[in-house]
Amino acid sequence: MIRNLTLSAIAALALTAGNAIAAETAHIEDVAFSFEGPFGAFDRNQLQRGLQVHTEVCSACHGLTFVPIRTLSDEGGPALPEEQVIAYAKNFTVTDKDTGEDREATPTDHFPASGLENAPDLSLMAKARAGFHGPYGTGINQMFKGIGGPEYITAILTGYTGEEKEQAGTVFYENHAFPGGWIAMPPPLSDDLVEYADGHSASTQHLAEDVSAFLMWTAEPKMMARKQTGFVAVLFLTLLSVLLYLTNKRIWAGVKGKKKHA
Repeated sequence: MIRNLTLSAIAALALTAGNAIAAETAHIEDVAFSFEGPFGAFDRNQLQRGLQVHTEVCSACHGLTFVPIRTLSDEGGPALPEEQVIAYAKNFTVTDKDTGEDREATPTDHFPASGLENAPDLSLMAKARAGFHGPYGTGINQMFKGIGGPEYITAILTGYTGEEKEQAGTVFYENHAFPGGWIAMPPPLSDDLVEYADGHSASTQHLAEDVSAFLMWTAEPKMMARKQTGFVAVLFLTLLSVLLYLTNKRIWAGVKGKKKHA
């Protein structure tokens, strides 16, 4: 029995160490996103640019099945005018649940699913993928930098080296940010690939940061509301603690005073 437990513990430690080594090989740079920190907030313009990058590039293969199109008009998010959201929804075709026939999407529908079987849905990607790891996988860095999901996406999109290899009929692309170093997805972004609504183009780095910020919003659309609620709760608890301290001091003032004279 003890022997089996010992072997299991050794195997678990080896697996943890292996995962930590694999995590450390993927280099993730920190990015100063506006929504980070207790008082951070999404940049509406950046979210709108990220939506454009997703629409023109990422949506060809990837979906956002957990995101209702109507939320594009929410405050704290892209905050598009309702008429623009209605027009945007018409770019997609969905299958009606009642009739089973295809129709134009409306704001009440969700974004379409992934266009390819091996293309993951991006709805929760920024929340599910950890970019920062502590020593031996303890997650110490996550306490100070956050989980690093948007940074992970940015690193993947900008981490291609230009090297390729073919294996079992599949072409893989070298990417220093992807665990293992090789990824099946070809480089999706390049400089000046997307022309923004204001007429200017951006570098690969800026395109990657914009779409990463948008994907963070799709994963945490209520982040700003949660931060505001948390701030109010901390303020209330602080005030309550002060009142309780003063009340306790006043109630026991007579008793403590007698002990002092005695």
